Amino acid sequence: MVDNTTFSVNSTNLDMRIGQAEIYLKEFENEVKRANGATGIFRSKEDALSRIMILNEFAPNDPRVQDLFERAKKCIIGATGNFIDITPDMTQYLVNEENIRKLFAEKSERAWNELAAQYKDRTLEKVYPAPDVTTTRLEDIAGKYVILDEVRYPGNQFMGVTGEYIWMGKRSSGMYFIKIDSRRWLGPYEAVKRYRRLVDSTMMQVDKWTVLGEITDITMEVPEAGEQKVGSAVYAPVVEPIALYVPGHVIGLYDPESETSGRFVGEEEVAGIKESWYTEKSVPEDVTPERLVEIFRQAIKEKNYELYEDCIQPERRQNPTQESLLLYHWDLHQERFHGEYVHANVVPEATKITVVKGYSDESGLESYFLSKEEQAGIAARYGEKVEYASVQTVSFDSSGKQLGSPVRRNLIRTNGGRWYVRDYEIRF
Repeated sequence: MVDNTTFSVNSTNLDMRIGQAEIYLKEFENEVKRANGATGIFRSKEDALSRIMILNEFAPNDPRVQDLFERAKKCIIGATGNFIDITPDMTQYLVNEENIRKLFAEKSERAWNELAAQYKDRTLEKVYPAPDVTTTRLEDIAGKYVILDEVRYPGNQFMGVTGEYIWMGKRSSGMYFIKIDSRRWLGPYEAVKRYRRLVDSTMMQVDKWTVLGEITDITMEVPEAGEQKVGSAVYAPVVEPIALYVPGHVIGLYDPESETSGRFVGEEEVAGIKESWYTEKSVPEDVTPERLVEIFRQAIKEKNYELYEDCIQPERRQNPTQESLLLYHWDLHQERFHGEYVHANVVPEATKITVVKGYSDESGLESYFLSKEEQAGIAARYGEKVEYASVQTVSFDSSGKQLGSPVRRNLIRTNGGRWYVRDYEIRF
């Protein structure tokens, strides 16, 4: 910021000072223009405004100063960002999700209590001190069950000589090694991940679990992550899970008969409950690029994974690696629509369609001279026609404030067929 000691104004230098102030104002205007409705750091803001303020105090009636003053006002307003009114339909997905979260939390709590009661007679009354396996025979504890709270995964995960485990407890009070390289962990764990992806994004990351498991073995391991282990070995019971519980959210159960070796309570009901949420259920064959992006947005907001996939270019979802990437970016989209923005508008007038392969008469001039048959002949010689569409979106937070600058998402169409999203990874 400048003051009148470094930016002195008098009748002899007024023209020069107005010119200097305008230079800074133009840069401020350019910064606001580049931000395109977003807020941020505008490096020329203070330099421009302080100079105009000094000029306005010296010559408030000068038309040139008045013009600078009005332009500065517009810049200040523009720098505060673009806002919209967030309507209830834009955030209905959050209401729906909270309602289903509560429903499944209640189901899971009941199921957990029933499970704990079912195994009560075979569950160790005291978790700690853990059974002293130096004096206790495996026959005496095998088949017993334990309920372990605040199991830290992946924090306490380690790879041992006999398998992959999570350690629980202390050397002084005894430890347990929870086995996590078998289907008895992986089945329930994947079920909980499905619940998070399909039902409840408030459960973004879980690092503390409650585990109901069976003591199946005794082993000796050094409970440390990494290849270079410096501590002493611990002799401890091995626990194989049958249920993973995240209080307030979900319970994942080991199910050896299931194709996925696990399920979460009420999993078979999810599709039917969510069906009533969906504002978009399919992609029309004649969908426009702008409409496709709107459908893609709703599929993410409403957790309609099948529709999300159907929006995406088939060539980008053909093998297990691509499917894994789809899920990875699905999770990122879910996090953003719950932690950053709540809505994104499509800007139709900013859409750009380009023919990148094949014959095109974009100007329409060739059709003036050539018949349809002649154009069809030329198109046949060119071969496959591929078009790209670039669609602009603007995201807004829960207060209606624009977040960041507008972004562009690319779509593809081949031989005049249906439009598909190419770069589904792009944020809104």
